[in-house]
Amino acid sequence: MKPGADFNAFAAGKWMKDQKIPSDRSRWGMFDQLREESDANVRGILEETAKTKAAKGTNAQKVTDFYAAYLDTAAIDQKGLAPAKPAFDAIAGVKTLDDVVKVMARADIPTNGPIGASVDLDEKDPDHYAVVIGHAGLGLPEREYYLKKDKQFEEIRTKYEAHVTKLLGLGGDKNAAANAKAIVALETKIAEAHWPIADRRERDKTYNPRTLAELQKEAPKFPWKTFLDAQGYGGESKFVVTEVTAMPKLAQIFAATPVATWKAYLTYHMLRGSADVLPKAFDDEVFDFAGRTLNGQPEQRDRWKRGVASVNGAMGEAVGEMYVAKYFQPRAKAAMDSLVENLRKGYAARIESVDWMTPETKKVALEKLATFRPKVGYPAKWKNYSALEIVAGDAYGNARRAAVWHHDYERAKLGKPTDRDEWFMSPQTVNAYYNPVFNEIVFPAAILQPPFFDPDADPAVNYGGIGGVIGHEMGHGFDDQGAKSDAKGVLRNWWKDADVTAFKKRTDVLADQYSNFEPLPGIKVNGRLTLGENIGDVGGLTVAHRAYQLSLDGKPSPTVEGYSGEQRFFLGWAQVWRTLIRDQALRNQVLTDPHSPAMYRVNGVVRNLDAWYAAFDVKEGDALYLKPENRVRIW
Repeated sequence: MKPGADFNAFAAGKWMKDQKIPSDRSRWGMFDQLREESDANVRGILEETAKTKAAKGTNAQKVTDFYAAYLDTAAIDQKGLAPAKPAFDAIAGVKTLDDVVKVMARADIPTNGPIGASVDLDEKDPDHYAVVIGHAGLGLPEREYYLKKDKQFEEIRTKYEAHVTKLLGLGGDKNAAANAKAIVALETKIAEAHWPIADRRERDKTYNPRTLAELQKEAPKFPWKTFLDAQGYGGESKFVVTEVTAMPKLAQIFAATPVATWKAYLTYHMLRGSADVLPKAFDDEVFDFAGRTLNGQPEQRDRWKRGVASVNGAMGEAVGEMYVAKYFQPRAKAAMDSLVENLRKGYAARIESVDWMTPETKKVALEKLATFRPKVGYPAKWKNYSALEIVAGDAYGNARRAAVWHHDYERAKLGKPTDRDEWFMSPQTVNAYYNPVFNEIVFPAAILQPPFFDPDADPAVNYGGIGGVIGHEMGHGFDDQGAKSDAKGVLRNWWKDADVTAFKKRTDVLADQYSNFEPLPGIKVNGRLTLGENIGDVGGLTVAHRAYQLSLDGKPSPTVEGYSGEQRFFLGWAQVWRTLIRDQALRNQVLTDPHSPAMYRVNGVVRNLDAWYAAFDVKEGDALYLKPENRVRIW
């Protein structure tokens, strides 16, 4: 395969031919391989710690008892539905619509509802937190699953109704079939009111401050005060509403739906949300739909892997502290810090050199870049889990108490200054993120491993791998949404009109390029939904390449195994994204994920970089060739 025909296949073809997706996975790539390794490491830590018989109340006791209870499926089966009796009783006691929202608001019952509320950073006041209100309420991944008329989506809806029927029946519902039909009809109405997913990315459109009185006036059919009071949010003077035009419609749907339908809806979502800590029949049924039907995954993951995921979700930093002590190397942090600063220099050079941005906006962009705060490895201080009670042998109760702890932890932030040392990922997570409100880029310990990063590896591969990922995260500060926050993280327009026009002209071309990619028959990439991530990829790899060139300090790079430094740089990027994915999971990703499918994170990106053409002698006539005037150069 020639590089210019399909660079993804050129770089990863042998790997893709040799690999198979494990039967308990819907996809398999570099991230997934590292996650398997991280999970195995955490498992080892938990098993070793369990042998120490840790004192009650310590993090060691809590994480090991949580994990052991989760693994004890015999005890879970023996208890049957008894642990869920308080949830069943709460739902059975619902008589009015006010009662419905009181149950929806409970953190100890995993339910759903057309409107959700949570504590988050205030995007226009980064020093404070806000209660953010948005639409919710669906059991399928996205509104399109309810609304698309294609045969494949009709089949999914039929299977979904059958799944809801079965789960309700397992829970003892004598009218399961009729209730399932009503639930799917209700969720379809909710889906119709939802904003399209691409619109939900627009940060300026999803910041709509409201008082309680304004909420009650604009959407009077929803019991706002009852709903917010039940979550401990009623005393707030301001709420930030995201999908603001959906609220009156959702309020109407809420009021027009019989209480009996809401009770069935609450029961279904409670059972689905609890299934992994309920008897096997519930767990199997939820996997059969969510795993097999939606993602094409043939087999459920081993219980220990799910146990690791569950304890990470409940007490991620308690586990993370142990993980860092055993696996994180300080020299990796030092090498990463150096790489981040080189990327920052590369970005500054690119910003200074672009010809489409006015000097005034360049000045603010460079200020923003200079104030980027990198966080590498692990947080400066760890979360305190002392208020969380974990009971040996109580898998269901532990899950519920952990949910309540998280709710209380978030609610306690209200009225306090923001904690800029907080991390929103645990160190054992194989991922990275940019936070526009804190203007920070965060790289957990677990991603600082090959193939992403190796302090001893060829610099060209490191710059193409983790360098591209660093550049990508930095790039989010200057993508179509991240660029709406200034150096202090405040959501405001700091661009001159001419800059906005020039930027949009370039990003529109990029969106159109990706919208032409068709990974499955009739399913095309949504170039608008994926625009921010694609800007991050193209800009990030461009900047990583510039940083790599600067690192050479004018000296030629060596040829290794017949490949030049330039070629190894691009191969390093491609190898990060080599992935196999099942069709069902790919369809789900295209409809719900702002990240483009992996093959386009390779082919869609490199074809916009002049250096790639030179490195691999790509010429007109090659499938990936773009004329120079059609290549998107943002940074």
